[in-house]
Amino acid sequence: MIITGKKFSKPELSRVINGDTKLAATDTSPEKFRLDHLLVKQHPEYNRSSLQTFIKSGFVTVDGEIVTKPNSKFESDVEITLNVPASAKLPPRPPVIYEDNHVLVLNKPAGLLSMAKGEYCPEPTLEDYGLLVHRLDRDTSGVVILAKDPETQKMLRKQFQDRKTHKTYYAVVEGHPKLPEAMIDLPIARNLKRPTTFQVDQNGKPSQTYYKVLQQNNKYSLLELKPTTGRTHQLRVHLKYLNTPILGDIVYGNPDERLFLHAKDLEITIPGISGGERKVFTTNLPPEFLEKTK
Repeated sequence: MIITGKKFSKPELSRVINGDTKLAATDTSPEKFRLDHLLVKQHPEYNRSSLQTFIKSGFVTVDGEIVTKPNSKFESDVEITLNVPASAKLPPRPPVIYEDNHVLVLNKPAGLLSMAKGEYCPEPTLEDYGLLVHRLDRDTSGVVILAKDPETQKMLRKQFQDRKTHKTYYAVVEGHPKLPEAMIDLPIARNLKRPTTFQVDQNGKPSQTYYKVLQQNNKYSLLELKPTTGRTHQLRVHLKYLNTPILGDIVYGNPDERLFLHAKDLEITIPGISGGERKVFTTNLPPEFLEKTK
């Protein structure tokens, strides 16, 4: 009787058993990491976009050799040196309204980005000074709060999401609203014809803004604005719909020397001794706002 066995199901292993070949050696080489990721850990005072800019500019050496590619990979124990010339360093941070071990509240100037656009961002952003909690448009000035640790960032962000914060803005608008004060209750949606903009749309998300006229002349009005929702471009879209666009709005109105929108007050709960402390942070109105509506 002839007995036959089953065909070996793993020919590669069969060849190893027969001595025809050897198993590949296990890779025991140390793990390597991207240079920009290593620098983020070494220099938390900068965001990754800024560090990538420094690498591409030749400000970083690895074991004494200049490396200009952020995605170059190295072992974690290499010697990395960042040598940023004084002319390339961040400008002084904006005026500080309040600071403690958990938060930093700044008076953001018009023109400063909240966050980097894309991987290459040669200009400073709010992220260079702390962990971002909420955003103001580039051309909007005023109160902005940053966190110093992830736990505080999560706590503060949740308040914005749950509408537990109270914000007051001032704006100079073209013309005059029909009523001295009112609640604007108009839904907002993305403008599909211009995807970077928004518009009043009956199928949009609910959006409410309370306004009050504080001062006006024959051309402009100074308004106090209190949004109860936080839709993107909400104030600008609502005021455009009333035919009183914010002065200097290059998207929804006529451009001027600056966007006349200022985040004046922010009420929020910050970490405190008893678990939380309610605070109101405020800043002075830029003098040009009053000058425009004299």
